Amino acid sequence: MIAPAGQTLGLEMEMAVARRDDGASHPVQGYFARLARIKAERDEAPDISRIGGRDVAVSVAAGESGLDNGFNLLETAFAPVGAAEGGLAELARRVRRELEDAQRALAAEGATVLNVSEHPACTLDPQWYARVQVPRPIYRELVGHREWLHRVGIDAKAQNSPCTSVDVRQAARALNVVLGLAPASVAVFANSPLENGRVTGYKENRLTVWDRMFRHSRYAGDHRLQRLPERPFADLGDYFRWMFGPGTASRCLPLTVEDGYKSAVGVYLQGSPSLSAFMASDGWPGLRTDTGGAVTMAPQGGHFEYSQFAHFLDARWRYRLAAHPELDELRAAWKRPGGIEELYLRLGAVGYIEGRAPGAGFADAQLVDEAGAGVAATLVMAPSALQLGLMRNLDEAEALLREWGWLRLRDLRAEAMRHALDHDAVWALARDTLAVAARGLDDGERHWLDYAAYAVDARNTGADRLLRLWREREGDPRRLRAVCRARAAIPL
Repeated sequence: MIAPAGQTLGLEMEMAVARRDDGASHPVQGYFARLARIKAERDEAPDISRIGGRDVAVSVAAGESGLDNGFNLLETAFAPVGAAEGGLAELARRVRRELEDAQRALAAEGATVLNVSEHPACTLDPQWYARVQVPRPIYRELVGHREWLHRVGIDAKAQNSPCTSVDVRQAARALNVVLGLAPASVAVFANSPLENGRVTGYKENRLTVWDRMFRHSRYAGDHRLQRLPERPFADLGDYFRWMFGPGTASRCLPLTVEDGYKSAVGVYLQGSPSLSAFMASDGWPGLRTDTGGAVTMAPQGGHFEYSQFAHFLDARWRYRLAAHPELDELRAAWKRPGGIEELYLRLGAVGYIEGRAPGAGFADAQLVDEAGAGVAATLVMAPSALQLGLMRNLDEAEALLREWGWLRLRDLRAEAMRHALDHDAVWALARDTLAVAARGLDDGERHWLDYAAYAVDARNTGADRLLRLWREREGDPRRLRAVCRARAAIPL
């Protein structure tokens, strides 16, 4: 029996931080020690993680409160919430408590979370990047080896990433639906019309980051893997062939396959083969990232699972296996239609769709004034409700995908980024998508779509509201301060 989507729900919630006195982007200082004390008051047994002697995260049973790429961009990864625990309602309760904790900890350093998906007036220059980036070892590969322009995201470009569990046998279908209908989410949750203090011409400028980051990568395949392919994925094997096939270059692989993603010690494969070429080999020469010493890497089934993060589309299927596959059975399964699904089912795959299209958004004074506290209180959870509804209503969602057409939807993404709900076709798609998602939710869950319904009905996104604030203050030397105060996040 196939388990319905959404048996567990998670969320990766990113939060741009700004100073209250002048609105400037703010790298946190002492934040995690204060956050740990707040959580210890509730007997949550917090554990602080450090990199290079600096605090970078606080972990409790409910999840990890950490950082994305910079100390000016918080990210909380919530532990999965089961349907039996309350599903969307319980996740919303945890989100509200986390935002309360974050705002309390930030207040001590004169800072706040902003309701934006990109700080409106932050530099991208190399000096700022060097000052605020999190010193993760993986960035040495991405910036130093692959030559990504990683600093284009250092102005707190923030997303709201719903994580919805799905049976492995429906993973490809669910992924196609979330990817194909992503322009609706891009538009409804657009919240970044400004960059470096200027109007960009985009309602969701945040999503320009991937094209800019990979445009001059050392490997052309990196840029290709941030653009939707020309057709939906037939199955998971097809998905992995697209991600790991000819024209792509394998990421640095762990020296020990049991090491997790972002491991400090890895191996660069010489000649930059695709992962599929490496997996088909008897072994491949490489260089260690720590010593530069030569090694020969033998492919293992675990390398396949480790490499699942290699693309930057608007959604990913993320998973873990109870046991690594044997290399020969993985090779054979990858050649058969549905073979990966069959193998992974046997290996106890647990997976979910990570949505990446929705921009970060929170209740603020401006939204409460325009839409009311009830609507504003559903903003953070609306992307999760939308994704859950689509994945629970796969047949109708797939029919909508066919009706609009995959290639047309791929082109509409650019229109959604630039115009959001001002574009008539994008607006129509958003209405259709919202209706399909609503029919996938139970009666007691549907209200979590209230913000999305408000945005669609009023054709009024976070980006539109921010632009109004920005233009009203033109010529005011304290414009950034005033705008950021109006957009300070309110836990509701």
